[in-house]
Amino acid sequence: MLTHRQIFFKHIGQTSPTPYALEIKHAKGIYLYDTSDKKYIDLIAGVSVSNVGHLHPEVVKAVQKQAETYMHLMVYGEYIQSPQVEFAKLLTDQLPVNLNSIYFVNSGSEANEGAIKLAKRYTGRSEIIAFKNAYHGSTHGVLSLMSDTYFTQAFRPLLPGIRFLEFNNIDDLSQISNKTACVLVEPIQGEGGVVLPENDFLKKLRKRCDETGTLLIFDEIQTGFGRTGDLFAFMKYGVVPDIFTIAKAMGGGMPIGAFVSNKKIMDSFTSNPVLGHITTFGGHPVSAAAALASLKVLLSEDIIDQVNKKGAFLINKLIHPKIKSIRGNGLFYSVELENAETVQDFIRLALQEGLITDWFILLENRFRIAPPLIISYEELDSVAKIILKVLDTL
Repeated sequence: MLTHRQIFFKHIGQTSPTPYALEIKHAKGIYLYDTSDKKYIDLIAGVSVSNVGHLHPEVVKAVQKQAETYMHLMVYGEYIQSPQVEFAKLLTDQLPVNLNSIYFVNSGSEANEGAIKLAKRYTGRSEIIAFKNAYHGSTHGVLSLMSDTYFTQAFRPLLPGIRFLEFNNIDDLSQISNKTACVLVEPIQGEGGVVLPENDFLKKLRKRCDETGTLLIFDEIQTGFGRTGDLFAFMKYGVVPDIFTIAKAMGGGMPIGAFVSNKKIMDSFTSNPVLGHITTFGGHPVSAAAALASLKVLLSEDIIDQVNKKGAFLINKLIHPKIKSIRGNGLFYSVELENAETVQDFIRLALQEGLITDWFILLENRFRIAPPLIISYEELDSVAKIILKVLDTL
């Protein structure tokens, strides 16, 4: 009989030549446990997914309860389903008044796909502006908004009418015009290596969009749900988008995403054509119940308020000659080493020491720090010790 490892390599689709291939037996809090019961600290939180930790009891309880009540009923938007409407009410209560309508989808890529469709439908325009070194997903539409030809060349032709600007380049904002349907931007560039906005860049971007009647879309898929020390990064910078997209941490470990806008804009999908955007499983009631429970945990417990303090606590300990720079805020950082090969060596050795991290898709000389937000100061101290120990061996 084939082992799970053999079946994995034979029948599970992979997209890199060297997958981690960890066989996980169970997970809890910030830890993953393999089949030999070796414990790993999840320093990437499943890539910014498990903000409330793995198997948070409130999320598990909500999933179990909803699974016993009902699961899939009907295509999104046709039935009133309590997990969806309760989540929508709780989330919009935390948001600026113009962000009052939520369309549930299945993932971050689909959220961004829906958002740019909505912008084109509402404005009647076709040009889309994105930024160099941004990542918005791998489906065909949003792949078109990726500037790195290494990742896009094999899948051309892509969407037409895309223009790329430099993040933090104020002069480039003049390229936004009355032909531009939307600007899609990460308020903090994630896969570009956690690049922060500078010199009021986001405020100046907002102003230019207002001047040209262009919709401003924030991709908050990695930065959302407390990752940067605010519920969403746009709150940190005092800039309100017309649409923003969420996924990853939204479901507390369950698959779900959404794009959020004003009801007037969202209603564009109801006509010309009717069914302007549809999804069979978007807002699945079990995932929506998990999202509701996760959001309640984040809002009721002292988690988000501690994020900046925890991040500073860890970063202040990471002083080592092999570290060239550290960039980020909250509990979202990139650590620069000498080159991509050094980073890969670090990741491999850290795994042996029971620490899971990874590199950035668009910047391979940095490794990621994005643990579950519930991580304790004692656990952060352990993380720092492991990082410094591994760096000593490089």
